[in-house]
Amino acid sequence: MDLRLPGLRGLLRRPRRLLAAGAAVVVLAGAGTWTAVASDDKAPVHRTDRVMAIDGVHIDTSYFTSSGTSGRRPAVLLAHGFGGSKDDVREQAEDLARDGYAVLTWSARGFGRSTGKIGLNDPKGEVADVSKLIDWLAEQPQVQLDKPGDPRVGVAGASYGGAISLLAAGYDHRVDAIAPAITYWNLADALFPDGVFKKLWAGIFINSGGGCDKFEPQLCRMYERVAESGKPDAQARQILTSRSPSAVGDRIKVPTLLIQGQTDSLFPLGQADAAAKAIRANGAPVDVDWIAGGHDGGDMETSRVQSRVRSWFDRYLKDDKAADTGPAFRITRTGGIDSTDGAALLRGATDDTYPGLESGEKSFALTGREQSFANPAGASPPAVSALPGLGGAGGLAQLSSLGVGVSLDFPGQYARFDSAPLTSGLRITGSPTVTVHVKSTTDDAVLFAKVYDVGSGSATPVLPSQLVAPVRVEGAKAGKDVTITLPAIDHEVEQGHRLRLVLASTDLGYASPATPATYTVTLKGDLKVPTAPGVTTAAAPLPSWVWWLPLAGALIALTLLATSRRRTTTAPPPDPALAEVPLQITDLSKRYAKSADRYAVRGLSFRVEKGQVLGLLGPNGAGKTTTLRMLMGLIKPDDGEIRVFGHAIRPGAPVLSRVGAFVEGAGFLPHLSGRENLELYWQATGRPPEDAHMEEALEIAGLGDALARAVRTYSQGMRQRLAIAQAMLGLPDLLILDEPTNGLDPPQIREMREVMIRYAAAGRTVIVSSHLLAEVEQSCTHLVVMDRGRLVQAGEVNEIIGSGDTLLVGLATDIPDPMVEKVATLPGVESATRTDGGLLVRLTATPPRGAGNCATSHDVAADAPQHTEAPTERTNAAALLVELVRLEVPVASLTPHRRLEDAFLTLIGGSA
Repeated sequence: MDLRLPGLRGLLRRPRRLLAAGAAVVVLAGAGTWTAVASDDKAPVHRTDRVMAIDGVHIDTSYFTSSGTSGRRPAVLLAHGFGGSKDDVREQAEDLARDGYAVLTWSARGFGRSTGKIGLNDPKGEVADVSKLIDWLAEQPQVQLDKPGDPRVGVAGASYGGAISLLAAGYDHRVDAIAPAITYWNLADALFPDGVFKKLWAGIFINSGGGCDKFEPQLCRMYERVAESGKPDAQARQILTSRSPSAVGDRIKVPTLLIQGQTDSLFPLGQADAAAKAIRANGAPVDVDWIAGGHDGGDMETSRVQSRVRSWFDRYLKDDKAADTGPAFRITRTGGIDSTDGAALLRGATDDTYPGLESGEKSFALTGREQSFANPAGASPPAVSALPGLGGAGGLAQLSSLGVGVSLDFPGQYARFDSAPLTSGLRITGSPTVTVHVKSTTDDAVLFAKVYDVGSGSATPVLPSQLVAPVRVEGAKAGKDVTITLPAIDHEVEQGHRLRLVLASTDLGYASPATPATYTVTLKGDLKVPTAPGVTTAAAPLPSWVWWLPLAGALIALTLLATSRRRTTTAPPPDPALAEVPLQITDLSKRYAKSADRYAVRGLSFRVEKGQVLGLLGPNGAGKTTTLRMLMGLIKPDDGEIRVFGHAIRPGAPVLSRVGAFVEGAGFLPHLSGRENLELYWQATGRPPEDAHMEEALEIAGLGDALARAVRTYSQGMRQRLAIAQAMLGLPDLLILDEPTNGLDPPQIREMREVMIRYAAAGRTVIVSSHLLAEVEQSCTHLVVMDRGRLVQAGEVNEIIGSGDTLLVGLATDIPDPMVEKVATLPGVESATRTDGGLLVRLTATPPRGAGNCATSHDVAADAPQHTEAPTERTNAAALLVELVRLEVPVASLTPHRRLEDAFLTLIGGSA
């Protein structure tokens, strides 16, 4: 069936004068604006903005050319994604213009500043608009023509824009090459896979378009009808199919670069597979590229993809035979995590031919008896696989490639069948298939099929790319054999792991029958898994540091040898009187680099005793981290002294073996287990294995069975605890922790608190720097408060908290409001307010005696000089009690009341 407009079909066959007449339909709605865009040493790009009137709709456009290219040049139409506008592709347009193309971008109907209703790439709407834009390009003096009215033009875009590039090639023979990305071949199959409504993605479509009223009326009615019934009807399928590239698949005969996302539950890899087969059958060149990202998030590989699109157009629009268009098939594979920045490591795998989704099938026997499970009333609670709209930059779906499982199936709502442990590793590339027999207590059954990668032990099963295959089984009451094609994936299964087929009755992303039912499933054959044996992963190039690091090391060693005779590092002798004191800091100072009078730390003195958990507090820039670095011998103080167990600290001082530290995070090898990482670290110290006290440190850290798992599967909290365990190896007498609770949730913070308390309870000492004052208050016995490099106050936590001017009056019985007001007017009382259990009375501020000397405190030890309450403060509290009794207030208790936060803010607020 030819779905092009009759007028357009005739126009394509008529002479040039009618082509010119057709181009005249495009009328400038305004004078247009011209802008020159220049960037550093790049060639300037000129942009002209125009709003074009096309069949009563205003289309907002931008036209980009570069003065760096002379004469006529090929043109490129760049389309945007759904919910976006022409501004989304501006940067790519400028790059293509600098590369010698005339580039036209536009906002599709209903988006940006363009008017009209959204038609989901209606052949009579959005597709016809593209043909009018090509008419306009044919009239531009910069654009190369194949013949009058026929510009040399390519079309590219992602998602919604990718579909319009396919449709433009099918409806307009003047399109010469296309590069669609993460898009659909058949929109009905994408939103109604196997007759199951993809309700969450459909709802996101409607909302990101601005609501139902922004769409063509028939599309709005269709969505409301399907969303209400939960089941697509024939008319809905027909509407979406007619607006899909598959409707004109036999007419797409131009070179096509198909880029599809692996983390994409909206338009999965099967959509690109169908497009590749159809277009290749027409005799056109087709390359396929599976990127790491997709609509569910992950790395979109923007730079690489845009470079490949540019090469594709260089080859097929500029006729550059030397342009490298890349392999016929490429997959991006994730190979762990870069321990330096947490980014996923990506590598390409290629094949000289596109293998499809069934290449190199292997069969795996599954075990499991006949199983029955429930479809709950209202299809709730639903199982969870993908979470549309919540992918983000990292992407939940991409976690599966890193060995992290985030899916959820509810007991009693699924059947499961397992393979034996794999005797060798397996790479799944394509769509697994399996045949099962399905029987239901209702005539219509909906199942959600998925294949898990199940590791050994207690590891959480991993659902590759978080993808499921919905299956509608009609006539299930009588029983029916069903061959299920599972989602196309590229996933590595390690030796010893199992494959698990799960058939669930619900899924969060889809609509399933609300009527309660019981499904019974029986296996009818093996699980067939495609492996695409022709696809090979390129060897990772050796990083540059492999070559320069040994040379640099040799040069540094020579330099050290040459200067060692001139260097003297004589350390002062140990102080026997401090042999049992974990830490004493005396008049410590450190200036900022290249500064004679600006200090990061100045005149700092304090002492820490055994068994204490010391909190080092201060605002950003207080000098806490600088102090810790000097304590560990990483930087040298300008003045003062640090002694650990009586020994002066110098870089490499032997006494540092009694110090364990976790400062600014720890780096681990992601492919090794937690235990293997710790063992490797201890080996690097060169100390005997028995000195590690590995089991004791691990028991304190409380990692349990997680030690046997690869670190890449760890949560942030587990990584933090592993880092603490690493710091505790050898059971150091002094443990230093810098922000150990960063990134932890409340339960993990509580566990970290217990770790520190347990460690100090054994007679050791812990110093912790943290911004979480509530945690410091609960876990620390002593505090050192710093501000602007100086000591503000030091002492026991209870002393610092309890030295405030606020008192909590416990009441035996409640009192009326007039009595509260009387208390507030008492002499020496600033305010009185109700609180849980009584009254909070703030006294008129009176500086405690000796407050001006707090910055010179030297001790936080248990036997440090005693801090006593100032007489003025004591007198005020006693006077208040007398007045309360006089007013017949039923006083049950009278205690100081101040949180650490209040004390901390008071201290740093008054510091110089």
